[in-house]
Amino acid sequence: MNLIEITDFSDPRLDIYARLSENQLLNRADPENSIFVAESPLVIERALDAGCVPISFLTERKHINGKAGDLIARCGDVPVFAAEDGVLTELTGFHLTRGMLCAMRRPKLPSVEEICKDATRIAVLENVMNPTNIGAIFRNAAALGVDAVLLTEAGSDPLYRRASRVSMGNVFLIPWTYLPADTDWTKILHDLGFATVAMALRKESVMLDDKRLNDEKRLAIVLGTEGDGLANGTIAGCDYTVMIPMSHGVDSLNVAAASAVAFYQLCLHKKQ
Repeated sequence: MNLIEITDFSDPRLDIYARLSENQLLNRADPENSIFVAESPLVIERALDAGCVPISFLTERKHINGKAGDLIARCGDVPVFAAEDGVLTELTGFHLTRGMLCAMRRPKLPSVEEICKDATRIAVLENVMNPTNIGAIFRNAAALGVDAVLLTEAGSDPLYRRASRVSMGNVFLIPWTYLPADTDWTKILHDLGFATVAMALRKESVMLDDKRLNDEKRLAIVLGTEGDGLANGTIAGCDYTVMIPMSHGVDSLNVAAASAVAFYQLCLHKKQ
């Protein structure tokens, strides 16, 4: 184990954890050198299982002989920065969830065509901005029969530390990629054989349990940004506009909650 005791907070190797923002780590200008940080042993393990390449670890010293040690042992001589919890909190500015972080190289994303090749039920996230919602949607997708997730580039990134942690590492289990920018991606999905479902409150909206939806062989469930929902052009380009029936005068759900209801009805229920 290449164990390094943290004594110098200015060590440039710690910049990934202490001084670089997630947008800086993403490094859109140089995707070959893009990095993300995975938090907690479960998320790190799923990232390693998915083939992500580790750069270094940051961990509480007490965890080295536990779960952290098993993960570190998989990674050869990758640097392992260690200290007590108080030192790590001072360095990073936050308390480490389960005491462990791992910096990793971002994997190359597949194309939309590769993602959709064998999928029958996919989710499309248009400009969903909150990393917590992104993580929750991925966890719902993994649990409720979604084969893949497509995202617009204006939304939050699934590999942001909070998103991957909230997903419980399911961002590494569900295939995903970004839709091409400045294109009519509803047409792309139609050309790939998908009927498209816009989750939106409109007069013409059909109910989620409409029989026609489950009869579709390939279905893309389209969810919009928090607050404003889907763009009018997106709704117009979809085959169906669908709403979730609700009571007590409630007209909408948080996008992550709505995804769970929609995925159960249109994905898991269809496959059972």
